[in-house]
Amino acid sequence: MAPLSFSAARRQFTVAAGALAVSGLALAAEAPRVRFATTAGDFVIEVYPDKAPKTVENFLQYVKDKHYDGTVFHRVIDNFMVQGGGFDAKFVQKPTRAPVAHEGREALAKGGSKNVVGTVAMARTSDPNSASAQFFINVKDNAFLDPTPIPPGDPVPRFEYQGKVYENTPRNQLLNAPQLYGYTVFGKVVSGMDVVNRIKATPTGAGGPFPSDVPKAPVIINSATLVK
Repeated sequence: MAPLSFSAARRQFTVAAGALAVSGLALAAEAPRVRFATTAGDFVIEVYPDKAPKTVENFLQYVKDKHYDGTVFHRVIDNFMVQGGGFDAKFVQKPTRAPVAHEGREALAKGGSKNVVGTVAMARTSDPNSASAQFFINVKDNAFLDPTPIPPGDPVPRFEYQGKVYENTPRNQLLNAPQLYGYTVFGKVVSGMDVVNRIKATPTGAGGPFPSDVPKAPVIINSATLVK
């Protein structure tokens, strides 16, 4: 077969690149979206199964199961985040399935977002692998919630965290350190951020089992619906 001329090769590359670009756009266009209809207004979040597949599958199943319908935003902290998805209006915690595996580092490695304004992440306990149904929306850039990448090597020659330098640390020790996991971002608000800002500004106090940060006027999720 005769070698391609430079111009022919360039045309072929352009076509291939165009096909890849179209493919990328198609993937982006397929990102599922969920509309949350709340007593404060509606907002829509887009989720990214290509970045955090298990987390997104878990979240969308709760949406399909109508788990979020009738739940409240029970933890609202202006200049930090708003959290919901776990308790009904009487502060009864809704039952959940088994927790989902933490995917924070994997999501970042795939080009996922950090915990910046408008992003949606899974809430959890001190156990990194304890996330179930509750989620939160960042209302400011919260870098301290981001997963910490672990440098290559075993032992890791040099690792810096919160101003301290660690040398020749066993890799597993860093990979399994709870404080380095951060929180898994799996989506972002694509419309209705004004509603989220309205929620974050609502007056709070004690409510149910919580001593603080509970909206005095309940913010209820009337429905969460997959719209795309």
